[in-house]
Amino acid sequence: MKTRTQKEQEIEILRKEFQESPNAVLVGFKGLKVGDDERLRRELRQANLSYRVVKNTLAIRAAKGTPMEQVDSNFTGATAVALSKNDPVTLAKVLSKWGKDSAVFSFKAGLVEGRAIQGKDVEAISNLPTKEELISKVMFVVNSGAQRLAVVTGAVARNLAVVVDQIRAQKEAQG
Repeated sequence: MKTRTQKEQEIEILRKEFQESPNAVLVGFKGLKVGDDERLRRELRQANLSYRVVKNTLAIRAAKGTPMEQVDSNFTGATAVALSKNDPVTLAKVLSKWGKDSAVFSFKAGLVEGRAIQGKDVEAISNLPTKEELISKVMFVVNSGAQRLAVVTGAVARNLAVVVDQIRAQKEAQG
């Protein structure tokens, strides 16, 4: 049993995590096997995401004054919180994969950039491209315009050289 001081420290740690992470997903995991839980934690760590099982009463207290307060009514039953400081899509992708593979894993609610979403929306977010994919697509579009410009300007010079060569050949043929 935790002492009052330990509980207050836990609340402060949770509050700090909730304030620093604008993206979160609350998941139910009742019946998740220990081996599966360890694999899930490993995958989330590799993706630079945090995951912790929370005591609901402490999480509700920690959520006060943070964006997580919007979804604190979902802290019921066996609850874990997955947090991301940067990319909500990566978070949703990793968790959705687990949701598909495990019948005991369920989405309760979440936050995307500080705004509350329902558990069913996590699956929709997981189908979006990640931030890195979007950046690469934008860079491709920007680069393709510059590339086309270079080809066109190169073609003008090439065509001019062909015309000058044809004129030279014609003058040589005339004498």
